[in-house]
Formats: sequence, C-alpha cells, structure tokens
Amino acid sequence: MEYLQQGLALLVVFGLLGTALWFVRARQGPNLRIRGERKMQVIERVSLTPQHTLCLVKVGERLVMIGTAPSSCQLIQTVEDHQ
Repeated sequence: MEYLQQGLALLVVFGLLGTALWFVRARQGPNLRIRGERKMQVIERVSLTPQHTLCLVKVGERLVMIGTAPSSCQLIQTVEDHQ
C-alpha cells in the first residue's frame, strides 16, 4: 500500500512538471527561440594576434564588426543594409 502511494505521488509530480513545461513553451515570446531560424550568426573571424580577434557577426539583417581582447569586446562598426 505504501509503495502504491509513493508511485502515485511520483506520477502526480511528473504530470505537474510536464504540464508546466508545456505551459512555458506555449506561452514563450517570439524572441525566445527553441527551434527555428537563428537570429545571430558569425560570418567571419580573423585572428589578429593570439589574444585579439576581429569578428563579423550578422544580427538579423544587420552586420556588426566586433573586436575582442582577453578582457574586453568592442563594437567597431555597424552596417544596416548589406548585399
């Protein structure tokens, strides 16, 4: 009898977790992507020194050039319309 109660309690907990997961996925906003098209993509990366890199990143329809160093990351240039 005790094992039956524990098993039923475990099933109820799993059911509640499944329902919560379904609810979160159903109510997620358009910017929260689990599957679908990527919003950000690294187009090219050039290593300037072993610790410094220049990256060209596509964010939506915008191209962004970013310089990275061990302790920082800096926006170099943004291009709105590119072909």
